[in-house]
Amino acid sequence: MSERMTGGCQCGRVRYSVQVDDDTAYLCHCRMCQRATGGVAAALKQVARDAVTWTREPDYHASSPIAERGFCAACGTPLTFRYLDGSTKLDLTVGSFDDPSRLRPTAHFGWESHHAAWLDTTDLPHLRSDEYQPLVDKWEKVRDA
Repeated sequence: MSERMTGGCQCGRVRYSVQVDDDTAYLCHCRMCQRATGGVAAALKQVARDAVTWTREPDYHASSPIAERGFCAACGTPLTFRYLDGSTKLDLTVGSFDDPSRLRPTAHFGWESHHAAWLDTTDLPHLRSDEYQPLVDKWEKVRDA
């Protein structure tokens, strides 16, 4: 089912709208994605380049001789991955979508660098942000200021 989805960076400087045709996404475990996101994997949604409309283009970093990554220079949010060879596709970071709940991981890439202990964390203790009182206190303090 085709749907228009929106997203952007944490500070709101860079925003996009994209036509998404399905709910497939993937996890890239390659070392470059790990370094680019600061995580153990990058969650990515591949889309057609011409399906993306930017209110402001991201800044770009040539992360290798064959690819570049879009990000917000103001807040640092990673936004895209794309090859430099004129590919008609690009990848958007799942976390940059305003509501990524529609997207589902359907594949892994860069498996040679995966960290198995981080993939199935179902049995770890769960704590909601609003249940962690020190954090709640910090938000209440700035709200009341």
